[in-house]
Amino acid sequence: MFLKFIKDFSLKKIIKNSLPNYKPTASPDKVKTVGLLIDETYFTNKEALIEELTVNGINRNAIETLSFVERIKKGQAPDCCHYTRKDISVTGNFEKADVAAFMNKPFDMLISYYDVEKPPLVLATIKSKAKFKVGFAGTDKRLDNFMIASQAEKYKEFVAELFKYLKILNKI
Repeated sequence: MFLKFIKDFSLKKIIKNSLPNYKPTASPDKVKTVGLLIDETYFTNKEALIEELTVNGINRNAIETLSFVERIKKGQAPDCCHYTRKDISVTGNFEKADVAAFMNKPFDMLISYYDVEKPPLVLATIKSKAKFKVGFAGTDKRLDNFMIASQAEKYKEFVAELFKYLKILNKI
């Protein structure tokens, strides 16, 4: 518990120092590849969300997910690409190779699918090399290019609003 507090304090300090210099880059390109950053401790309908994205025209093979999990229970086999607080160093670097690869991949769009800010999720959003970042309006406004006022439980509403505005912005 105490170590979690220290690590969160360290991550918040890293985020606070990097946010003034951080500017999300916007790209005029069409959206073909999508990175999906999910807080699995709070939102568990990952497959339904991916299905909703594919129904709206995103190729299933072009969607990659990264899940944040508070802790992995014994006997639980997590999905391929996930991370916990233990996978982040005190300096704010991701120690797992698959997580670092996800961060360095230049997705056309990153969907930060969390509406409750947690330092490991905010750090992942900042470190991502995605060209266009989408998130919830309840999070820090400096993180994303585009924000949608919705709740994480209402994933169908979120995706409908997202694609409505992506069409207006000529991204799809």
